[in-house]
This record gives sequence, structure tokens and C-alpha cells, in this order.
Amino acid sequence: MSASLPGSRDLPSSQYDLSTYYGRVRHTMSITDPSTLLAGSKGLENAKRLVTEYKTGKLQHMTPELWHAKKIVDSTLHPDTGEPVFLPFRMSCFVLSNLIVTAGMLQPGLGTAGTVAWQVANQSLNVAINSSNANKSSPMTTADLAKSYGIAVTASCSVALGLNALVPRLKVSPSTRNVLSRLVPFAAVATAGALNAYLMRRGEIVTGIDVRPVLSDEEKKKLTEEGKSEADVPSLGRSQKAAKIAVYETSASRVINNTPIMIIPAMTLYHIQFKQAWYKNLMEKEWIKARPRVAASIPIGINLGLIAAVGFVALPLALAVFPQKQEISADSLEPEFHGKGGNGGKVWFNRGL
Repeated sequence: MSASLPGSRDLPSSQYDLSTYYGRVRHTMSITDPSTLLAGSKGLENAKRLVTEYKTGKLQHMTPELWHAKKIVDSTLHPDTGEPVFLPFRMSCFVLSNLIVTAGMLQPGLGTAGTVAWQVANQSLNVAINSSNANKSSPMTTADLAKSYGIAVTASCSVALGLNALVPRLKVSPSTRNVLSRLVPFAAVATAGALNAYLMRRGEIVTGIDVRPVLSDEEKKKLTEEGKSEADVPSLGRSQKAAKIAVYETSASRVINNTPIMIIPAMTLYHIQFKQAWYKNLMEKEWIKARPRVAASIPIGINLGLIAAVGFVALPLALAVFPQKQEISADSLEPEFHGKGGNGGKVWFNRGL
């Protein structure tokens, strides 16, 4: 993010009020905007140059061009390392990357092998995204990463295969059974998504994450005069309680994000297929009946379109529920942090995405 770039002058955190949910939604829409993926290395370097010029005093005021540059920097660089996040694993690519895996999971007649393969692919993507966007002050070891990955894959496959076996045995009406069968892939995704986020970051709970004092306006001004920024303030130490908050909130945000994606497209497609005359008329056309692959691809295409639309709306709404840069009373953490808070007795930490 912009804090990792040279210069002692901090940019405004956002164009929007991050103390409100609506402000965080608008800010999150900015950093998850897929158009930032088109900037490329040249666009990123230009954005970094503009941000650096502001931080070093060459630019005096925020302009639309500078806000756009900050948007590219914030959506591309990790806030802890300052390094670019690999493109497919950026939150701005979250919906697009997941859409590829979702298309695989929605293929008809997958069978056990196909279900397992696509659940493994989905969890591999989750691992990569969670690891790439996690708080980096307490990185996981390779052994812990492999162990957590194995548990997450086993859980997702168990849920998917278990529900696939259970739904046909339920004593419900055929229409209800049809609806439930459509929810199986997404139930597995939602369950495993939250579990994956927790497993991939549980090491943070053991080692804790860095917390720093919240600075007053006067303290920030003094740092600027000394040629420093808020990011230069030494950590007060690592807090396990702060880590629990960060990990649990991130896991919850995955559930909040997956729930509408799990339910709305499946129910909408069911309504279209069984309630809409235009769909029935389309599927009755002779040229479609003569082409089974085309007939099978139509509902999949509609479903993917619905998933993409719901996904782009749900992602910023879910990520904005909890602030990324979170402030908390120092006295609510471990005893060693009591009385060490900054402005208002508070400290802050990076929750991660």
C-alpha cells in the first residue's frame, strides 16, 4: 500500500469516511475494482511515482489523478510488505479467479473424482488468496501451511461428497430435493471458505500480530517534521488477542461473502428453469434439442452470469463489515499493553483481507 512507499507525508487513508460502514463499502469497492488489474507494471510504477511525489512534498494537494494512483497502489501492494500481490490472488481479482473454479464445480455429472478435483482446486485458490492477503507480521511455516491446506481440502471434500450422498436420501418433494442439490457445491464452498481462512491464519493466534499506538494529529505532524511517517512507529509487541480478532473477523467476512453467492444464483436459476416460460420455450427449440452440449451449457452460462453479478456486489459489502486497519483499546489486550495505547488509549493493527 501507499504507506510502504518513500516519503514522510502520509496520504489520506481514503476519500471516504472509514468510520462508517457505507464509507468502508465505497472504499472497498475502490480497492476491489477489477479495472485496476489493467494497470500493468507501467501503470503501477507511474502510480507509485505520483504517490511518492505527494509523500515527499513535490505534489501539495490530492487530485483525481493522485486518488486514482493511490487506488492502484492500494489494490496492488500488500500493506505489510509493500510488494505486489500476485495478480490472480489480489482482492480485485477475487471474483474473476473464483468464477473459473465455480465453472468447474458446476459441470454436470462430475462424479466423485470430479467433485474432489474441483474442491481441491477451490481450496488451493482459497489458500493462495488467504496467504497472499494475510497479515505478514507472523508468517506461517511451510509445514503449518501444508497441514492447514490438507485439513481445508479434506473438510471441503467431505462436505461436498457427504451432501451429495445425503440429499437424494432425504424424504422431501422432488422440487425441494432439486433445490437442495443445487446448493451442495456452494454449501461446501461456504463452509470450507471460512475454515480455510481460519486454518491458514491460525498461526497468527499463536505468535500474535504487531500492534502500534494510534497517533494524534499533533504526533503525526511531529513525525512528518522529523521525516517519518506513522508506519515508522515501532511496534508495541505482538498481541494474540488482536490476532484472534483479525482471524475471526476475516473468517466471518468469508461466510458473509459466500452466503448470497451460495443462495441467490441457485434460487434464481431454479426460478428461471421451472417458472419462466421463455426459458422453457428456448429449451424446446429443435436446434437446441439436437445439440446436447449447447443445452447443457445454457443453464451453466446463466448461473455463472448470476454468480459474477452477485459476487461483484457481495464482495465489498462483506469486506467492509470489519475495518482493515482496526483500532482497539490497549486495555482490552494482554496486560503488557495496558496503558500503552496512543490517542484515546487505542492501538491499531492490520486485520488483513
